[in-house]
Amino acid sequence: MAHIDTEYQRLEASYSDSPPGEENLLMHVPEGAKSQWHHIENLDLFHNNRYVYNLHQKNGFTCMLLGEIFELVQLLFVVGFTVFLANCVDYDILFANKFVNHVDSSKVTLPDAFLPMDVCSARIRGNAFVIFVLIISGVFWLHRLVKFLYNVCCYWEIRSFYSHALKMTMSELSYATWQEVQARIVEIQKEHQICIHKRELTELDIYHRILRFKNYMVAMVNKSLLPVRFGLPVIGEYVFYTRGLKYNFELIFFWGPGSLFENEWSLKPEYKRGSNRLELADRLASRILWIGIANLLLCPVILVWQILYAFFSYTEVIKREPGSLGARCWSLYGRCYLRHFNELDHELMSRLSKGYKAASKYMNCFLSPLLTVVAKNLAFFAGSLLAVLIALTIYDEDVLAVEHVLTSITLLGVCITVCRSFIPDKNMVFCPEQLLRVILAHIHYMPDHWQGNAHRYETRDQFSQLFQYKAVFILEELLSPVVTPIILIFCLRRKSLEIIDFFRNFTVEVVGVGDTCSFAQMDIRQHGHPAWMSEGKTEASIYQQAEDGKTELSLMHFAITNPQWQPPRETTHFISQLKERVHRENVSSLICGCLSLLQPQSLIANLLGGPSTLESIHFCRDGSLAGHTAAGIIDGASALRSLSPLTNSVQLRGSLSVAHRPAGHNLDIFLMMSHSSAWEGQLTSLVLSEYASTEMSIHALYIHELHKQQSRGELSRHTWHRQESDESSDSVPDEVRSEPTPHYRNFPRSYTFPVAVPSPSVASSHSSGQRRHSGPSTVVRVARSPMGGWAEDSQVAPRHHDPVPEGSSEDEMPPHVHKVNTFHCSL
Repeated sequence: MAHIDTEYQRLEASYSDSPPGEENLLMHVPEGAKSQWHHIENLDLFHNNRYVYNLHQKNGFTCMLLGEIFELVQLLFVVGFTVFLANCVDYDILFANKFVNHVDSSKVTLPDAFLPMDVCSARIRGNAFVIFVLIISGVFWLHRLVKFLYNVCCYWEIRSFYSHALKMTMSELSYATWQEVQARIVEIQKEHQICIHKRELTELDIYHRILRFKNYMVAMVNKSLLPVRFGLPVIGEYVFYTRGLKYNFELIFFWGPGSLFENEWSLKPEYKRGSNRLELADRLASRILWIGIANLLLCPVILVWQILYAFFSYTEVIKREPGSLGARCWSLYGRCYLRHFNELDHELMSRLSKGYKAASKYMNCFLSPLLTVVAKNLAFFAGSLLAVLIALTIYDEDVLAVEHVLTSITLLGVCITVCRSFIPDKNMVFCPEQLLRVILAHIHYMPDHWQGNAHRYETRDQFSQLFQYKAVFILEELLSPVVTPIILIFCLRRKSLEIIDFFRNFTVEVVGVGDTCSFAQMDIRQHGHPAWMSEGKTEASIYQQAEDGKTELSLMHFAITNPQWQPPRETTHFISQLKERVHRENVSSLICGCLSLLQPQSLIANLLGGPSTLESIHFCRDGSLAGHTAAGIIDGASALRSLSPLTNSVQLRGSLSVAHRPAGHNLDIFLMMSHSSAWEGQLTSLVLSEYASTEMSIHALYIHELHKQQSRGELSRHTWHRQESDESSDSVPDEVRSEPTPHYRNFPRSYTFPVAVPSPSVASSHSSGQRRHSGPSTVVRVARSPMGGWAEDSQVAPRHHDPVPEGSSEDEMPPHVHKVNTFHCSL
């Protein structure tokens, strides 16, 4: 197994940790001149999306409290209403198969179909399955109730934190952006020392605590470690990743009993050492097996719950909008695949929502001509029948009393709506390449072989794995209770050794934050990819490199989203170099593509793209913008983003009015909105958000264009995905095979990871400021086979595990968790 050093520099100005046992979550001292908030050691519980972040996203304490209460009531309603329908209703009376003798009236009422209470209770007691479901549901509801009471206490503390420390009321919280809340948290750290490990908090510290586990999930999907892609006999390649499967992954890895983490912020010490990795892998495999068996035993109950919940949730929507099932949504796998490291939920959903319209248009370009012809004719026949029934109903409403007439009208309406979804718009133009480019500007990630092949059905099918039908999403969730235990028992269990190695090799300990995924550090030197503008700047091996430019794009996204963040020197050089190249080189086509994403009615287009601004833009013969104009637009975007979220609104108004003063009617609207205190904060946030999105789209398109040019004429090192790691690698590139293979000790290792070789020459390459646990090591070059397996230079790794060398000990196998300091924010 490779012992990859993921060492990060430990700065001299580090601060000592708190004494052992000082684990008080929060200390609120209301006495004295001013309340003190300090010594919050478990800042994960304080910052994660259940508390500070979620309180902001849920618009305050009252909204969050009502949401939690209604979730408990909803669970009781679904279970109770289902048991009532199954055991307490006489359907013969309801369907008029049995007559009821009335003394005063012959009209049948709804209570006549209800069974007496004693009969109903007797039927419930006589059904063992119903009793079992009620017991399981009762235990689950009590667990949710205890969790609700605990959360209410935490929510109340966070509400006090917002009110006293951040000076924000719950009414103001709905109109404040997260950047404003985050900036205030950074400020009060200097005054109240809410984090006892360091004097200052940075934006990256807060993101790490909120997204600690999600960054691990994004990294495992990026490295194709999770078994979510399968080859089916008839369907072919298929991605299956549901909420139930995701819940089990998180249960196994992060917070369940026996998980890899001992608390919210620290990986268990035994998983930081490599000497006992085989034993830990066996233990993890056994735990996965038992969790899979538990899922299998609870499958009937979970399946019934999924069916009932889907029925109660979507039946009314389908009846009101039958075409909703034909609509598309971003799949759960797509959200994880397209997510940047250190990207919050609202940032991800905002980015994907902006690309939804273009993605829908792209998928609609591939409507089958055969299905279109069939759909048009079926719609004609169904419409004819529906027209006759509606006409008869208008003539005489007694027609509705005829059996199945109302049902026929409903089904014919549904049929017409479904057929229309297969009929393309008459004004639609087939331009898949342009649409895919617009999509890329928002989603930021795209396999290499999609570009230039947007018109092919293979590209469309692969994109549909990210952007699936709503009906497919519902069907997958219904099948999840059956498929999840199979995946856990037969697929995930085989990857236990790779999972153990992943968490050891890609975990770093950050001072004041705890154990985090090393990919989330966005360190170009450690995890950059030479094919994504990191050539000459990265020391990462193939195994350490993030795929699809994830490190580079995540770094740019975080730097643009958080302009006050001060990255390290090497990272700052990479960001500034990229921005200089965007300004210097011809990016006119990218600017045109990004500006076209803004609707004419948008605030940015009206305020900053008014007539005076548009008249100053000179178009070239090919319709592109002049290079100096493009650079000016980017300079304007960067200047606006450099403003702090807490910048005075008057200063922002002055900057906008001087730099980009709209003309005519737009100026009047701008001044009216600017002088309204209700609009100031929203205007500032909207302008900054629009510019950040546009600037990131420009850089994403530019990075992909450079990557495409660099990869042209070479064998692509990136594919849409990497297949299962245990496939054989028969086609290793010759240039890799020809490299000399050093002699090394046969450390036990997993098949998907390279081998590290002790080498004294590497010691000189490390700076004296780095903290090492033992002797240096270097990594043997490895080649990835076309099917995703990792092989050594001249041989294919065996499927079995190599024996542990007799002379090795835990001291010789250093833990791969290294302490680093994050970089302080300059306000």
